[in-house]
Amino acid sequence: MRLAATLALLLLLVSPLAQAHIASNGFLVVQVHGQQLRGSIELAVRDVELAIGVDANRDGKVTWGELRAAAPQLMQYVAQHLSIGAQDSSCALSFQALEVNERVDGNYAWLPFTARCPLAVQQLSIRYSLMDGIDPSHRGLLTLTDGAQAQTAVLGGNAAPALFNVDAPSRWRAFVEYLQAGIWHIWSGIDHLLFLLSLLLPAVLLRRNGHWEPVARVRPAFFSILKVVTAFTLAHSITLSLAALDVVRLPSRLTESVIAASIIVAALNNIFPLVTESRARIAFAFGLLHGFGFASVLSDMGLPQGARLLSLLAFNLGIETGQLAVVLTVMPIVYALRSGAVYRRAIMPWGSAVIAAVALVWLVQRAVFPSG
Repeated sequence: MRLAATLALLLLLVSPLAQAHIASNGFLVVQVHGQQLRGSIELAVRDVELAIGVDANRDGKVTWGELRAAAPQLMQYVAQHLSIGAQDSSCALSFQALEVNERVDGNYAWLPFTARCPLAVQQLSIRYSLMDGIDPSHRGLLTLTDGAQAQTAVLGGNAAPALFNVDAPSRWRAFVEYLQAGIWHIWSGIDHLLFLLSLLLPAVLLRRNGHWEPVARVRPAFFSILKVVTAFTLAHSITLSLAALDVVRLPSRLTESVIAASIIVAALNNIFPLVTESRARIAFAFGLLHGFGFASVLSDMGLPQGARLLSLLAFNLGIETGQLAVVLTVMPIVYALRSGAVYRRAIMPWGSAVIAAVALVWLVQRAVFPSG
């Protein structure tokens, strides 16, 4: 009874955190046809609610009727926070009927638009400031096409308007954009980080006689961390590449659900240790599934023709860079704390319990209520 009550309390406490974990992304598609632009903007319904407030009866759920009734306000909001220009002239957006698109993390308001520019588009400028002042983590994932030429970019974050040469896309720019996208994805993908953290927390400890003891020196902790991170990196790089190149694909709902389950397994293993010296095997096995999760953002952005392998390499390097930054930040702290009883009796078990509880909420959301 005490265990059940503790679990219930943890679930209650971590539910807001679990809801907040979802990376806030908008999806902007722009197609250039001479002077004509066609495209669409997608915003998560939860972000639309935060931006303009569409839950009329305040029951915590946004219905299609409420969203459709708020369509004029949404169009006005997007027009105020998204501007597109060709050369030095602006292109006025004209919106079509609002629709809804279902993604793995919920429903999105899908707003198609057209625009006619004064001149044939050669250089496009895009200012994207949706969710500014509301959610600083929000980014817009752009896919820009002009015939067979395709470019992608990550917009927002109070950045200056982005400029694109539509007829001569830069391979270097593609590399930088995908590198930044990889870094941003790992930093905003808290589920991936919590899985890695669950495996790293015991890296500064040794299991002896049924108890956790601190490692005496840096060397064993370093090699434990190295094995876990290397296994995770190798595994997700394999499946990320296979999925991005359309060799193997798994349903997003299955992938995201298994990722949540992998966090639960890794976190509970810290509390009820079954695998202590072979955590790298857990990292590799579940890392294969996390690679499919990483590939989901590439599916949304697409890989530009003519720079597919370069962009894939850049995105993977971005993930590793972001991952390494987190490891280098966290591990000196836990190494310094390892000898204290607080770390072994509180941070390790209770931190792992919180991680498991958050992941359990995610698992239910993704497996049972995928469109919530």
